[in-house]
Amino acid sequence: MSGSEGEARKGVPPFLVMETVIQAIEIFAAVTGVLYVLLEILQKNAMWVIGILTGAACAFSFAVQHVWASMGLNIYYLAVSVIGLYKWRKDSAEVGDGEIHLRKLPGRVMAWSAAAFVLGSLALTWILRKTGDAAPLLDASAAVLSVIATWWLAQSYLRQWILWIVADVLSTALCLHTGQWWMAGLYIVYSASAVYGYYHWKRKGVFV
Repeated sequence: MSGSEGEARKGVPPFLVMETVIQAIEIFAAVTGVLYVLLEILQKNAMWVIGILTGAACAFSFAVQHVWASMGLNIYYLAVSVIGLYKWRKDSAEVGDGEIHLRKLPGRVMAWSAAAFVLGSLALTWILRKTGDAAPLLDASAAVLSVIATWWLAQSYLRQWILWIVADVLSTALCLHTGQWWMAGLYIVYSASAVYGYYHWKRKGVFV
């Protein structure tokens, strides 16, 4: 290494290096997000591996930026991805090639999920209003519903797609409200994918 190259590297401010790392993580998350949905529709175990990697990367990114709630949410996604990978690998052994393994949704799960959605949305809305969120009710409802839908996905409940449809529609409305047009378009694609995913799982699904 020449002296000039060494001096150039020493002269790079640490914050610029970290900013580059964060941008790379954001690009990684955007690319893997589309792949994640595709693998979810096909019910491939690799989806959870991507979920683990993306959750860890995003949790680190948000921690560096001191965005603690989003960091915690991604740690939750990472943990559920580990559980989902274990459960899907176990259930996939009970169905044939090309079949989707499903589990019946118990009434008690629907009950606690509904209670968690209402109470969680109200509590988070209150918190977001205190922090000056642009659309606290929409933001809170979409976030809490996504948390519940991710857990349902790990359990292979068919109706998890319905939760994702509603969550994606809410997220689309949120992005339109805040002027995030490209993100709104992305969530419209996610909504359409969730509709297709529901019918695909229903057609190919086998209860285990």
